[in-house]
Amino acid sequence: MAYYRPPGPPPDPALVRSLTQQQHDMRLRVRAEPLAQEPRLIAGCDSSFPTPDTILSVFVVLKFPSLELVKKVYNYGPVDMPYVPGFLSFREAPNVIHAFAKLTHKPDVIMVDGHGIAHPRRMGIAAHLGVLLDMPTFGVAKQKLTGTFAEPGIERGNISPLTDAKTGELIGEVIRSKDKVLPLFVSPGHRCDQATATRLTLACLRGYKLPEPTRLADYWAEQFKKEVR
Repeated sequence: MAYYRPPGPPPDPALVRSLTQQQHDMRLRVRAEPLAQEPRLIAGCDSSFPTPDTILSVFVVLKFPSLELVKKVYNYGPVDMPYVPGFLSFREAPNVIHAFAKLTHKPDVIMVDGHGIAHPRRMGIAAHLGVLLDMPTFGVAKQKLTGTFAEPGIERGNISPLTDAKTGELIGEVIRSKDKVLPLFVSPGHRCDQATATRLTLACLRGYKLPEPTRLADYWAEQFKKEVR
């Protein structure tokens, strides 16, 4: 996800308390489990902010394992919530839900450009969306948000654990998706486990740093931006 981080005054403490409680309640609903069966369709999801007050969210749906593009949709709308660090999912989720509703081919699992449980309160955008949609989701992020890890080997396919700095809990895996490029941070969202998230990420690599579902979602986001400008 491409986040807009505007400057401004500190967030309202009451709002922060409310959002924290909502994340806590949603976290209790998250389930880590393998998929019931191998997916036939996998979606990629990405959001960006063409302006400080608007958001564009994209879904692409691909056949699995061939990764043939089946459908692409977007939704463009206003952003009603202010920027609050650690709670970016609340800015994005409403518009993402609108984009998802436009899909005529519903996926079996969603790969989200962002984090799953690899979040300070274990509720990154992938987990957030998974709970709201009651769909299997996992996150593939380009930057670490929390946790500690040892750098994986420089060749594609090398993996190292991402763990909570205090508890040692496994919250994700760090994957070298292409030789000698910066790694990706993969974590389960909802109705998905780490093994599944990692396996599907690796299965969707086609020579680029990003796996095809989120790479194509990002590509089509740039194309769709031309329609809304």
